[in-house]
Amino acid sequence: MQFSILPLLCVFFSTCLALRFDITASSNPEPVCVRDFINEGQLVVVRIETDGSVGDGQVLNLVIRDSNGNEPRRSKDISGTTNIAFHASRSGALDICFENHLQVHGRSLKRSVELDVETGSQARDWNKIQSSEKLKPVEVELRRIEELTDEIVDELGYLKAREERLRDTNESTNRRVRNFSLMVICVLVSLGAWQINYLRNYFKAKHII
Repeated sequence: MQFSILPLLCVFFSTCLALRFDITASSNPEPVCVRDFINEGQLVVVRIETDGSVGDGQVLNLVIRDSNGNEPRRSKDISGTTNIAFHASRSGALDICFENHLQVHGRSLKRSVELDVETGSQARDWNKIQSSEKLKPVEVELRRIEELTDEIVDELGYLKAREERLRDTNESTNRRVRNFSLMVICVLVSLGAWQINYLRNYFKAKHII
């Protein structure tokens, strides 16, 4: 059984997700997962802040997994600040899962986790870009808006392609249901005609009619 925190921030552009929660330590912990949705090729930056320290009687493990089962990152016994950056290999859901293992039995321990997930243009370090390319603030803002616009166009293209696939699937299903219904009707009509003919011959053979 898996407990999931699913913040559904459905927008047509890059997302920024930030939340804070506590994870209770257990000898047999259930994963606590946060799900976000990403597009293929998007830059994803995950920042994690946790309290506690290594050797405090609990081990906090991290697994980042996409909808295809790929694991961009797996870390054991994390504490303090953890920064992870990668590019999404495919579009779909991204699960960031934590497991807090209790090492000292008989105690009640927990870890506080602050999670910040940025994707797309929100994940880029614009201050670094401004410094390296010597851009003015207005130019940086225009670059950011340009990338954001490209992401919106890509997202709309993805939604259009997905709608077309769903429409094709729906039409194919309707055709199959219609053909199956016609086949059932033909079988029932044929069976009814055969039964009538069989009963007529039977009654004639018995000189009932």
